[in-house]
Amino acid sequence: MPSRSSSSSTGDSTVERIEDVDVSAEMQGSYLEYAYSVIYSRALPDARDGLKPVQRRILFQMADMGLRPDRGHVKSARVVGEVMGKLHPHGDTAIYDALVRLAQPFTMRVPLVDGHGNFGSLDDGPAAPRYTEARLAPAALALTEHLDEDVVDFVPNYDGQFQQPDVLPAAYPNLLVNGAAGIAVGMATNMAPHNLIEVVAAAIHLLNNPDATVEELMEFVPGPDLPGGGIIVGLDGIKDAYTNGRGTFRTRAKVAVEQLGPRRTGLVVTELPYLVGPERIIEKIKDAVNSKKLTGISDVTDLTDRRNGLKLVIGIKTGFDANAVLEQLYRLTPLEDSFGINNVALVGGQPQTLGLRELLRVYLEHRLSVVTRRSEFRLARRRERLHLVEGLLIAILDIDEVIQVIRTSDDSEQARGRLQQVFDLSEVQAEYILELRLRRLTKFSRIELEAERDKLQAEIAELVELLGDENLLKAQVAKELDAAAETYGTPRRTLLLNGGPVQPRSRAAAVAADLQIADAPCRVFLSATGRMVRAELTADVAGGGIVIPARRSKHDAIRSSVDTTTRGDIGAVTTAGRLVRFSPVDLPSVPANAVQLAAGTRVDQYLPLEKGEHVVAIVPLVDAPPVALGTQQGVVKRVAATELGNKHDIEVIALKDGDRVIGAAPASDGAELVFVTTDAQLLRFDASSVRPQGRSAGGMAGIRLGDGADVVAFDVVGPSDFDAVVVTVAGSTSALTGADAGSAKVSPFTEFPAKGRATGGVRAQRLLKGEDVIALAWVGSDPRAVGTDGSVRQLPEGGAKRDASGSPLDAVIGAVGTSVR
Repeated sequence: MPSRSSSSSTGDSTVERIEDVDVSAEMQGSYLEYAYSVIYSRALPDARDGLKPVQRRILFQMADMGLRPDRGHVKSARVVGEVMGKLHPHGDTAIYDALVRLAQPFTMRVPLVDGHGNFGSLDDGPAAPRYTEARLAPAALALTEHLDEDVVDFVPNYDGQFQQPDVLPAAYPNLLVNGAAGIAVGMATNMAPHNLIEVVAAAIHLLNNPDATVEELMEFVPGPDLPGGGIIVGLDGIKDAYTNGRGTFRTRAKVAVEQLGPRRTGLVVTELPYLVGPERIIEKIKDAVNSKKLTGISDVTDLTDRRNGLKLVIGIKTGFDANAVLEQLYRLTPLEDSFGINNVALVGGQPQTLGLRELLRVYLEHRLSVVTRRSEFRLARRRERLHLVEGLLIAILDIDEVIQVIRTSDDSEQARGRLQQVFDLSEVQAEYILELRLRRLTKFSRIELEAERDKLQAEIAELVELLGDENLLKAQVAKELDAAAETYGTPRRTLLLNGGPVQPRSRAAAVAADLQIADAPCRVFLSATGRMVRAELTADVAGGGIVIPARRSKHDAIRSSVDTTTRGDIGAVTTAGRLVRFSPVDLPSVPANAVQLAAGTRVDQYLPLEKGEHVVAIVPLVDAPPVALGTQQGVVKRVAATELGNKHDIEVIALKDGDRVIGAAPASDGAELVFVTTDAQLLRFDASSVRPQGRSAGGMAGIRLGDGADVVAFDVVGPSDFDAVVVTVAGSTSALTGADAGSAKVSPFTEFPAKGRATGGVRAQRLLKGEDVIALAWVGSDPRAVGTDGSVRQLPEGGAKRDASGSPLDAVIGAVGTSVR
């Protein structure tokens, strides 16, 4: 048993005190204090605002310094010094590291600090704080707003001289949006970033439905959304993490096979797994090539720059299959990486492992508390101001007597007492009148005060009603969450795929044989709601036996389908007149005998589309007839497959200003082309009347449009489509979107006579009273209708006359397609 000794001197004598201490008890107590300090004060984020103490102190201090997004940057060293001197008891290195992380767009899904200068990259560290500058990012304002309205508790800093917030108000669920990583004593946290818009939608759903399950919340938050994009493969681990707080998923780089030259193919990497840098990829590729584990690669070039972003070009040797080489890269390099989710956060000062539902619940409880406290604060301030305004109004009614009372008083204390007695004022009202300048007590001030009184009374009534009704309080929280999502939310960057990751291969297996991707026949489907899936064609279904389950599910209306191979190329025609070449190898695979379009991926997440651009059809590129296109302004064009070339992205029609492609499909000479317009005209004519043109041509006149009319549908009917029908949906342009379902009609295609190209067509539907437009049309066999959310809609019975009126619909139809065949 060791001893502690201390001595004190009194004159010439020294008194020594020795205290026996148990070593095990001393070590246990000290270690527990250290562990608690690390867990609570350093390493783990708070589940309410998603911030560690150092991050919270940085944001609070920067807000206190006035470093708003609309003001200039200041030296990072100044921010670090202010935080260290006033709030954070640790060193400047830890503070600057946290500041840098808050500013890195590849680390944070929604950066909270706007950094100016070298804040590092995935492969290199930042410059010193004396060389960089910082200010708050716009999203940080939503975390720190209303701190002056008593929305959270304040606690003393490390030496008791200053006050700091115990937690930030956090107008959005920052912990889920930006994730967190930290190593404490005996525990660690590793949380993935998510999409702000999706997280807010889930939070609002849970707020309105407290008993919502994890499966319901995953309808809004299907998976993480990483800052650098990439692809997440396999969603089982994500569901485990959302349920239990722990799980693992794998991420892949976004890679495209492109022609680098006339006889040279390469892999172009534009997005990497989370926190994986290009230099690390290049190093691993070189190591694998030098050790003979990786073959088929000629060179690796890093073309990354600030303007174009990440671009890593991997050259493929002649005679090697690019997709097989890519499979090697997934196995041997960080182009495919894993992420282990461990959702550990502080709840009430205690570390807990939380699932998605618990994380959202803790945040919502915090946000309800913030809005409640803010409303109580505002109510108290408005009542105080109303009390003063009412006193001023009393004084203004007899201003002369007020002045007389004040002038005849010996001192301010006597004047205050006499004012209270004569005008029946409170002490606060009397004191306020004594301190008021006389020029405020004018006729115009009275009008302003009465208006202010009425406004205050209305605001007080609203606040009292809000605080007295839990439903109104929840609605206010939901409204503010929606506003934050609209202001700071961005589209999803990470693509989610149901397919599994690449499995590790046996060492004994041969490289070339082991890594060849089976280039099997498959059929790719594009739904009318913009989802794509891939169904493998086996011997028993190759003859057209692909079906959907007996019970129809969401998104099962097909816009177009293409038979190809897993590693083959097909084209996607967009509204902008582009054809984007892609391979279906990374599309979600579904059983061939039970195709579920709801399991597909959204085409705008799979293909590089511009804002407002949509895919109208997918088309074959090998041994295929010409592709026919129809535009909104009535232009028609056919492009031969041989004209499409091998480029990844080409223009297939030169569109006029304001025009866009409405539909596209392969069309041989024996097919018929069909236009339907908004003024209820339908024109069908032979495809042979449209000679194939080159890619740069602008097409020719397809249909003569009436005044103010546009094309609403363009379809191709093949010679074998004997049972083709025409579906038209009429509506009113004056009706609110989604408020009026309109009327629909299904007529046999044979009801409509053929006419020549560039004519006006025939009437396709008689419009009812209140209807003035054909909002939606479709021509083909076996029609299927769905709503805007992909849910099934019922169409009227077929067989109607071509110029008959439609039957009223029970629900709004968002799109029409054909069934899976």
